[in-house]
Amino acid sequence: MDGSAVIHFAVSKAEEWQRTIDANLYGILHCTHAAIPWLRGRPGAVISTVSSGGGRYGIAGWSVYNATKFAVVGFHDALRKELAAEGIRVALIEPGAVWTEWGNNVPAEAMRERRRSLDALHPEDVAQALVYSFAQPDNVLAEEILVRPLLQTSP
Repeated sequence: MDGSAVIHFAVSKAEEWQRTIDANLYGILHCTHAAIPWLRGRPGAVISTVSSGGGRYGIAGWSVYNATKFAVVGFHDALRKELAAEGIRVALIEPGAVWTEWGNNVPAEAMRERRRSLDALHPEDVAQALVYSFAQPDNVLAEEILVRPLLQTSP
């Protein structure tokens, strides 16, 4: 990544943290909380969330983003343990570089070039991981799926 685009935590702003936390953590908490009542008593029920490889690896300049994604991993691990006895499976999909217009703290052209050089995933690739998590027999859990481009060797 372009080092000039990195924004270190020490110079970041609380408003930026709040937006990231609201979207990446509270969004998942609210949606999951609303879904659980609908899933109870349904054979094969699955909560499958798309998060990020950023929940496994910290990246300089992405501190708060990484914190939210690490929190999602911990949340899903605990939730899986809470809901397993009810037959609700909890799966987490963690994509690496994906073709999107979003790039945290990175100029758009630099992000497009990085994705081109990695032959980044397409949304359909991530969707296939989701389908895989849902397609397992009721007693099988695809707990975590890290899916990233073959050429992506670092976060």
